[in-house]
Amino acid sequence: MAKVLEVKDLATYFFTADGVVKAVDGISYHVDEGESIAIVGESGCGKSVSALSVMRLVASPPGRTVHGEVVFEGQDILKLSESEMRHVRGNRIGMVFQEPMTSLNPVLSIGYQLTESLMLHLGMTRVDARERAGELLNLVGIPDAERRLKDYPHQFSGGMRQRVMIALALSCNPKIIIADEPTTALDVTIQAQVLEVMKSLADEFGTALIMITHNLGVVARYAQRVIVMYAGKIIESGSAKQIYGDPRHPYTLGLLKSVPRLDESRKEKLDPIEGLPPLLINLPAACSFAPRCKYAIDKCRSEVPQLEMATDGHVSACFRSKELAQLAKAHA
Repeated sequence: MAKVLEVKDLATYFFTADGVVKAVDGISYHVDEGESIAIVGESGCGKSVSALSVMRLVASPPGRTVHGEVVFEGQDILKLSESEMRHVRGNRIGMVFQEPMTSLNPVLSIGYQLTESLMLHLGMTRVDARERAGELLNLVGIPDAERRLKDYPHQFSGGMRQRVMIALALSCNPKIIIADEPTTALDVTIQAQVLEVMKSLADEFGTALIMITHNLGVVARYAQRVIVMYAGKIIESGSAKQIYGDPRHPYTLGLLKSVPRLDESRKEKLDPIEGLPPLLINLPAACSFAPRCKYAIDKCRSEVPQLEMATDGHVSACFRSKELAQLAKAHA
């Protein structure tokens, strides 16, 4: 299957008075046409900054992408001019942001915001764009779509606003949609509905989907591949079956153990990851997870593990990845 997006050794740093924050520190991954992947990790691990780097939306100063490539449809979009990038952003690559109330303009109607994108990128007339906007609202499950086009963002619930954001992201039939924690501000029942809408529409239009979340439980149903980030780096990557069934990094194992499971006894206690993520300024030349890892050895505290193949298509940056399953059983 052809690659629609390839990120190569991408690094985005924030230059602050206290030092250089290496928010994204040399990550590489790819997305195939029509594929759904998830990027997961705790808050502060760099997953949202990696998405904003792809879209070239990192605030500068203090942020700057210092090296790497983002190859989209055979072209490195980091080298495009800002005017050229505007034809990619929202047109060929759509994005659903974490908080729709801050992403939608509060003084413009929903209809205006949808039709503006269609007229700008697809050259539609106002009449055609209005008709298409109504169709998009219907697609994402907003009832009485024609009338709701006249409404403003504050007249919609949180779940409905997120559906509007999905409609905006899909409006120009993009090749990829990046969803940056799209369900964080929503209650659990609405989370499932929004994810279901997003995934079914992505499948219908053949759009690749990148979901960014801190919750491994959310993506089990929707992602084909999972990328786990920690301290600005990718520390494990593989198919959803490999990540959930045979995790090869202690951090991934910790994330999975901290999620409640329906197939376990109600008396079973959750096993949270102790400690806090590291500050991303002046990280030591060692495994970033070692201070929180119950399986760490001396080598973990003196060397940086590199991504290595665990099984076919499954990579992990851990010196003890091959023996992790046995170690986990021994500590259980």
